[in-house]
Order: sequence, then C-alpha cells, then structure tokens
Amino acid sequence: MISLARRCSFSAKIIERRGVTAQQRAERIVHRLDGLEEPVTTDEVNATAEELWGRCQGALDHLDRVDFILGLDAGGIIPTLGLAAASGLPYKIAWKLDLPLRGAVRFSEPHAVRRDVHAYHIEPRQRILVVDDEVTTGMTLVNLATALRKAGAEPIGAACLVEDIRHRARERLAAGGINLVSLMTIGEPCE
Repeated sequence: MISLARRCSFSAKIIERRGVTAQQRAERIVHRLDGLEEPVTTDEVNATAEELWGRCQGALDHLDRVDFILGLDAGGIIPTLGLAAASGLPYKIAWKLDLPLRGAVRFSEPHAVRRDVHAYHIEPRQRILVVDDEVTTGMTLVNLATALRKAGAEPIGAACLVEDIRHRARERLAAGGINLVSLMTIGEPCE
C-alpha cells in the first residue's frame, strides 16, 4: 500500500480487478474514502476534503469565480460533497443517466462498461471545478472539459483524491488546458 502521512490519514493502493473485459482497466485504485475495506467517518471525509481544498487554493487560479463543483458519479460523489462542504461552493453530479433535462452535456468515460456520462443544466459562462476520486489516464476529464467548453462553460481545473502517475494523466490534462490537483499520487510512471 502506498500512503500519504498527513493530518488526514489518507491512503490508497492499486489492486487487480476480477472479471474485466479487454476494454476495461485491469486494475482499480482502492482508497480510504471509498469504504471498501473499513468504515469511514464523516470526520475523515471532512479532514481529507479540507486538505484537498487547501491544495486547490494553492494551485488553481480563479477559485473565487467558481459557480459550482461538478463531480463524477460513483467514486466522485464523496470527494465532491466533501469539497463542497470545505469550500462553501454548491455542487452538481454528472450521472450515467440519459434524461430529458435542459443544458445536457454528454461525454465519455472510455474505460467503463457504461461509457456515456451526462451533466445537466450546463450553461454558457459557468465556471466549474471538476472532481473525481481517482485519475488514471485523464481521458474522462479531457472528454468532460471538451464537452463543457463546447457548451460554453469554463472548466477552471480538476481535483482528485488519487492520481495514478503511471499513465501521465497530468500531462494529458495540461495539454487540454486543465490543471490537476491531487491529494496523493500512486504508481510509477510507464516508460
């Protein structure tokens, strides 16, 4: 297990996934806040979110102009709620639900079984901080940023709990104009 010793004892590890197809990732990042191994207290969520929000404040410009946080469904919900509480910003969640709601933005999560993800009520000139629990290749966030910009919105940055540095997502996101803030990194870069 690779861990980061900070005031919020956050940890993560990479494990093998069972029963995956060739299109899916063969590994999964399991982290402290996902509750897979041990129960998680709200104090742990709050402390982790406070630390991640502090890193966002130190690394991202224009946080004072953010209209809301947009989290990705499933793994991104808990860090999104935590960051909303730590920052005082409202939040929205992008879901794998195709609904007849206005301002729909569709993007792809390439390594998932159900790949289409939808964010709703996205309007021109909205400034959005994007949040997920883990970032591996960065393609989901690149796809989301592209879709948000196409709708006239402005993704001001991305935040995650765990960044898997083996796949160079940070560089991919930077090339797409997205600065990534992570609580911790895991893995060794691929050569």
